[in-house]
Amino acid sequence: MSTSMPDASRRTVDTPEVSQRSFGELMGEVTQDLSTLMRQELELAKAEMRSEAATAGKASGMLAGAGIAAHLVLVFLSVALWWGLSNVMDGGWAGLIVAAIWALIAAVLATVGRTQFRRVRGLPQTTETVKAIPQAVKPDEGAFR
Repeated sequence: MSTSMPDASRRTVDTPEVSQRSFGELMGEVTQDLSTLMRQELELAKAEMRSEAATAGKASGMLAGAGIAAHLVLVFLSVALWWGLSNVMDGGWAGLIVAAIWALIAAVLATVGRTQFRRVRGLPQTTETVKAIPQAVKPDEGAFR
């Protein structure tokens, strides 16, 4: 793999000094370099996202399987508790007690989850970095009217 800079070395040899070039030529070169840089950065981001998405997909599948298994464990433990309580009381009351326990657990989880959602702030770091972009880089809204 070569680590040479393809365009930079040729420019210094083939092109005249900066002081001998027009402003338009310099701006065209800067624009082309920025465009190339942006394309390369986007391709790098796409490649990284594909790799990370594949890893995240596999991990999500494993977590989903674990969630299903845990759900089945809870169902069987609930049935076992219901059956165990049925030995000391009527089966209907035992089922009602197990359902009440699960209702209490659901209420606690919902309350904690709602509290956690209220703490979500969006994208604070991205918002700050976008605000820091200089006005010169932002397009002029009225320039092309």
